[in-house]
Amino acid sequence: MPELPKSLDNAIAQAKEATQSALNEGYTRVQVELVFPEIALQSQSIAQEFIPIFEQYGSGLKVLFPDTGAAALARRDWGEIAFKVTDIGTSRSPVETRVQPDDQAFLIVSPSAVEVGQVEKLCNLAGDRPCVLLNPQMEDLKVVGIGYAARQLRERFLNTLESCYYIQPLEGAAIFRCYPGLWQVWLETENDYQLIAEEPKKPVGDNLEQLLTTAIGESSPNDTIPPTKKPGFLSTLQSFLNALNR
Repeated sequence: MPELPKSLDNAIAQAKEATQSALNEGYTRVQVELVFPEIALQSQSIAQEFIPIFEQYGSGLKVLFPDTGAAALARRDWGEIAFKVTDIGTSRSPVETRVQPDDQAFLIVSPSAVEVGQVEKLCNLAGDRPCVLLNPQMEDLKVVGIGYAARQLRERFLNTLESCYYIQPLEGAAIFRCYPGLWQVWLETENDYQLIAEEPKKPVGDNLEQLLTTAIGESSPNDTIPPTKKPGFLSTLQSFLNALNR
């Protein structure tokens, strides 16, 4: 069973292995989410770490960034490469032009809710060719909205994505999934993290709150700690990232 990663390099290594396993099992729409505040600043370097997964495709790999600037920077920094690097598409150059017959696999880097429509089109055009979404942030309610339209988007597209790797720090806890394992909830202890639950689906909302409340209650049987106070909780997301990088 995969353990909570001890470093960012460890997390990336786990994510690569999980992605490869999911692709080997026949999944063609997979996503990797390292939900740390600073990850967006490292999207290019993390994307480069994932390139070896697609080595078999050679020039058939296409790496897509959200905009032309990010794509140009990657081409400059990566130097001579065998694969193609471009943007997800613009009004002048629509996403339909990004999917060509000789493309064999797609790595889509850090798409936001602004690009969700283009990403959906690309995945549909790709058909059964692998599409890996690296650190997508496509569920921003301010952009996607709520209610019927958002539900349609989830049912039509977002729910078709297999989350093969996910790690998110919470306040004193973490949500973790490494394919093919279950979703896990880890609670911060005095010196480390302790696995408190495994779920077939991502624990969110009331379900997540109940899991944490139960675990905290079991660790404080004499009610010496009030239920509203969570012992040893990390004060910020930054401190969790710092811990991973130690």
